This record gives sequence, structure tokens and C-alpha cells, in this order.
Amino acid sequence: MKYILVTGGVISGIGKGIIASSIGTILKSSGLRVTAIKIDPYINIDAGTFSPYEHGEVFVLTDGGEVDLDLGNYERFLDINLFQDNNITTGKIYQHVINKERHGDYLGKTVQVVPHITDAIQDWVVNQAKVPVDADGDDPQVCVIELGGTIGDIEGMPFVEAFRQFQFRVTRENFCNIHVSLVPQPGSTGEQKTKPTQNSVRELRGLGLSPDLVVCRSVTQLERSVREKISMFCHVAPEQVLCVHDVSSLYRVPLMLEQQGVVRYFKHRLHLPIEESPRRLLVRWKEMADRYDRLLKKCSIALVGKYIKLSDSYASVIKALEHAALSINHKLDLKCIDSEDLEMTTERDDPVKYHEAWQKLCSVDGILVPGGFGVRGSEGKILAISWARKMKKPYLGICLGMQLAVVEFARSELGWTDANSTEFDANTTHAVVIDMPEHNPGKMGGTMRLGKRRTIFKTKDSILRKLYNNKESIEERHRHRYEVNVDVVSHLEKKGFQFVGHDVEGKRMEIVELEDHPYFVGVQFHPEFTSRPMHPSPPYLGLLLATAGKMTAYLQRGCRLSPRDNYSDLSDGSSSEGSEEIESSLMIVKPAILQRNCANKEQ
Repeated sequence: MKYILVTGGVISGIGKGIIASSIGTILKSSGLRVTAIKIDPYINIDAGTFSPYEHGEVFVLTDGGEVDLDLGNYERFLDINLFQDNNITTGKIYQHVINKERHGDYLGKTVQVVPHITDAIQDWVVNQAKVPVDADGDDPQVCVIELGGTIGDIEGMPFVEAFRQFQFRVTRENFCNIHVSLVPQPGSTGEQKTKPTQNSVRELRGLGLSPDLVVCRSVTQLERSVREKISMFCHVAPEQVLCVHDVSSLYRVPLMLEQQGVVRYFKHRLHLPIEESPRRLLVRWKEMADRYDRLLKKCSIALVGKYIKLSDSYASVIKALEHAALSINHKLDLKCIDSEDLEMTTERDDPVKYHEAWQKLCSVDGILVPGGFGVRGSEGKILAISWARKMKKPYLGICLGMQLAVVEFARSELGWTDANSTEFDANTTHAVVIDMPEHNPGKMGGTMRLGKRRTIFKTKDSILRKLYNNKESIEERHRHRYEVNVDVVSHLEKKGFQFVGHDVEGKRMEIVELEDHPYFVGVQFHPEFTSRPMHPSPPYLGLLLATAGKMTAYLQRGCRLSPRDNYSDLSDGSSSEGSEEIESSLMIVKPAILQRNCANKEQ
């Protein structure tokens, strides 16, 4: 097993996760089996109880682990399925050691950070690195480990010490360290400054780790003199100083690192069995990156949520939309709308903000309402759903977005004006969404319905079933405490609100579709967690196909994308010069009268 540790300096959020993911992608393209581990120095056991504003989204793994969003980057870049133990936190390590102490495993010993905590960290890494994460079930050959935070943080010290020891435990030829640092470029002078990187590397070396590669994050490409200066003061050769400057898309990062000789360096430094042959995966990545830069057509989607002030709060949702848009040769034009701004209270308190929000909503091609918790902003989401349903706008509701679609339909079409979720109104007389029996409101962490669950399709006419290649059942990841009340299902279905998918027992509603609508779909699961750049999630792909007017052509082609989509797993591999023209002729043109109605409503 080869171990590659990625550390960071100067500031947090510098892009260590993308660098680690890109390194893994390059090595995987070279024929190696790669796994990944993310270390978070916080004391929380997992990320499940974090506020989205505090730490971004909570990424859910197949086994139900609620983890840091960087593990989502690993899964998307490497196309692997990780487990909750691939995310190590200080809380997990201390809990593990304390449990062993209570059990008597350290009987007679004084339990200390060194050696007991540091040994526990090393053992955890060694054991988890062996766990297969690929579909073929083979043991990994390389483990990329990202240490969260920045070098010098007090909470990260036990982990740095653990890896100082670890490099001797596994020997030099099996361990290397990549240090990611910021090279700022003040606007006043425009000069790239190396001092922060020098100080960061000096501190890292003082703690016992010497970087093998220094990856410099900068706005523009690193100047040769700056690279040589970093080489001289950081005790590395010039070819060991890499530059990752700002680029048009993240898909460029693996290509940028590969061009700077990363594969050749790792081959000799870690004695990796890499053949000097063309790397097909990176060729496809280049095709994908080139396509992203050439996109001209736009597809506008409104993301109506309550955490839009921090884009990382919906990181996987946005990535899934990008994957789907890219696959149909469109650039995603994402318009984030705070659901509270759509409510009547905002119209009274801040009319300008209210009308701007509705202006955005009326101007988009499709609408998405993601998951979330709490009553704040829920009525605004219901208004957005109502608009999508009545105006025949393509709509996708995820988790809470599906539940609120049920609430909106019950209010509008069944006349149950007080219909609601018991999460928001425990005393409603029409509880169309209720809490699950296994939910324990007295304990927050890990009490939701989490991880991969099977959904069975009830009918062959479902549009989502067709998008999933007519499978009888699918497996997607869940994260929710509330579900649709099965007692109201028959009332809703009589009005054309069809629950086309349910769980294996038939008691939990998983997928809802609205009749006589271009695309109105709600899913209880979170399909964004399994979306991949070269294999977009079917519900998100359906939303983009519907907004671009390509749904009919896609289904007629047997759920295959345009032959020009060579990088995608969904391409049929054939060639047809007229494919784009055929699809363009099928585009749904927004009627001018709808635009006028929309403008009148905004006025």
C-alpha cells in the first residue's frame, strides 16, 4: 500500500480536497486502484448535526455515514463508493480510545495522546486503506489522505504527530507528503508573494514532515522566478513545485497536474507499477473540460432553498445539475433564490427583494427545490412549487422538495387548506407528511433514515423509470426524518398525483410524478450523491432534458445522449451530423403569452 498525505497551509478552504481528488484521478487513470480518507480535526463524531452555513452540505455515503463534503469530491472524481470510516474525526478517534480504555484494553497504562491516540490514528488509516471501494471489489493500491484544516492548528497536532511516526512505520518508499499552500498576489503590486508558503513549509518541517511536492494555489500561473524561490527556501527541487492556478472548471485540475509530471514523479518516488501508455480516463476528462469551455447554449435553473448564502450548502446538488447540463451540451445558468424572499412577509417588509426573487423565478427554464430542515422558508418553497405546477415549468423536488410538493397539491387540488407536515405544524388536521416511527426526537445524531435504500417502481409508464433504463428497482441514498402519510396517497392519486415508486415494503412513498406535465418529479432520496461527471443522475438529467426540450429525442434514442457526447458513459458511440438539429427542432419554446403573464404578476 502506498500512502499520499495531502496537507494545507496559510488558509483553510484552499482546495486540498480538489487536489487530493485530482491526484487520485491521475493515478486511477494510470491503472491503479485508489481509495481516499478525509481527516477532520473537529470533535464532532460526524458531520450530521452541522449547520449548512458552518460546514457546507452533509454528504451521505452508501452505508449511511454523514460525512464531510470533500468525500463527495472523492467519489465524483474517482467514481468509487466510500464508507463512513473513510472520514476520521477527532471525536471518532477519542471515542474509540476511550471505549477501549473502559473495556480494559489499556489496563495498567496511563492513556495519553502519544502513543495511544496517535497509534489509534495510524491503525485506523492502515485498516481502512485496505477496504475495497471499486465495483470490482479488488484491494486498493494507493490511499490518498487529506488532513483537514491548516498546519499549525492546535486541534490537528495529534494527526500531524501520528503521520510523523507513520512515515517511518510504512517506510519512505511507501509514503509521501503533498503540501498545498497559497501564493497571494496583492492587487496593489501584482507580485506573487512566497513568504506565506515559506512559513507554512517551515512549520510543517518543524513538526517532522517534509513535503515531497509543494502545490501552490494562485490566481495566475506561477512565474518561473517564484517557483525557483519556493524551491530554494522550501528544500525541494524546482520540478517538485507545482502550480494550480484558477481555471475555467475543476475538470482542468487533473490535467494541469498531469502536465507538470505528477505521474512520472510518483512512479519513481513510490515505485509504482505504472506503464507508459495513453491514459484513456484523462483523455475523456480533457474532452469533458474542453466541452465545458466551448458551451454556448444556456439552461437556466432556479434553486429555491434556504441556505443559498453559502454555495457549499448545496455542493452536490449544484454538481449534479452541472453534470446533467454538460451531458446535453448546455451551460448551467443557476439562479439561487432564497425561499423566504418569495413569501408575503417579504413583500410587506422588503418589496424590492420580493419582486426581484419572483423576477428570477419567472425567468428560468426549470425549478429545483432541494432538501432541508425547519419551517423557515417552507411557505416560499410551496409558492415556487405551485408556480412550477401551474405554469408547466419542469420541476424536481428532492426530499423536502417532494414532501412540500405533496403539501402544495393537497392544499390546491384537494381543498385541504391547512395541509402540512408535522415537522412544521404538529396540530394540522391534514397531516400529509408525518414523522417516521423510528425517528427519536430526543437524539439528533444518526437518527434519520440514512444510506442506500431500494425503491421499487409500481408502473412501467413512469418517466423516471424510463430515465433509469426501465429498471424494476433502483438503489439511492436517503437522509430524512419525515415521510408522506400513506393514508392520503389514494386521495392524491385520484387527482393525478401518482406515487410511482415506493420502498420494498410498499409503505414509504419514494417517487411522485404529476400527470399532464412536461416534467414534475419528486423523490424522497438524494440522487445527487450518486451523480458522476461522466454519468449524470437520471432525475437531474430528466430536469435538464425537459428544460432544454430534449426529453422526447432522448427517450426515442433509447435513453442515449447525443453521439457527440463522447466523454459520457451515456453516449451511444454512433455518429450523426443532424442529431443536434433534430433535437433543436424538438425544443419547447416558451409561449410569449406566458412571458407576459409572468411580467404582469411581477408588476
